[in-house]
This record gives sequence, C-alpha cells and structure tokens, in this order.
Amino acid sequence: MNVFDMPFSKVYACLVQKAERKGRTKDEVDRIITWLTGYPTVEAISNVSYGAFIDGAPEWNPRAEFITGKVCGIQVETIADPRMKKLRQLDKLVDELAKGWPMEKVTFASLDSPRPL
Repeated sequence: MNVFDMPFSKVYACLVQKAERKGRTKDEVDRIITWLTGYPTVEAISNVSYGAFIDGAPEWNPRAEFITGKVCGIQVETIADPRMKKLRQLDKLVDELAKGWPMEKVTFASLDSPRPL
C-alpha cells in the first residue's frame, strides 16, 4: 500500500506512540500537526487518507521551509516531491519532539530567524 493511501488515523497513532514512548504527549503531537498544517484540530482530519491530509491542509506553515535534517536517512530539505517532503517534515518535527526538544524550538515559536540544527 502506498503511504499516501494509508488512513491518516493509522499514521497519527504511530506519531503519537513515538512521542509517548519518549515521555511526550498526544497534545504536543497535536500542536505540531496544527502548527504545521493549519488544521484547527486533529479530530477534523481523522477520517482521511494521509495523502488527503497533506493535500487538504488549509495552510502549510511557511516556516516549514526551515525544517532540515535527516529522517530515515533522507535529507528533508532535498526532497523534490512536494507531498513526500511535507510527509517527512512532519516526521522530522515529531522526531525532534521525541528527542526532547522544547516545543518552542520544534515549532520555531521563539525564533525570529531559522533555527540552527
């Protein structure tokens, strides 16, 4: 099955589990998702495919262009396919959360310029 055809609810559960295994919360994952995508709540998108989740995002955060680093050995900022890049951007932010980064750093909330990685 293509990752974009997977139900978003299944992917979401995996993201939450990743964060919770490291002592973070579902609420923090929800905050990342709403910050990145512009969706008002995660519940509003629970019954769609992962592709529809990405394609239907109300407003992908313009600061997402500053998300850099590797996810699954792939350099996020070099991904050419826009959908795959967005998928990996979300993965990267949840990875950073799970690594213990403060929420303000994960979402660039306290920065006026791109964050250093």
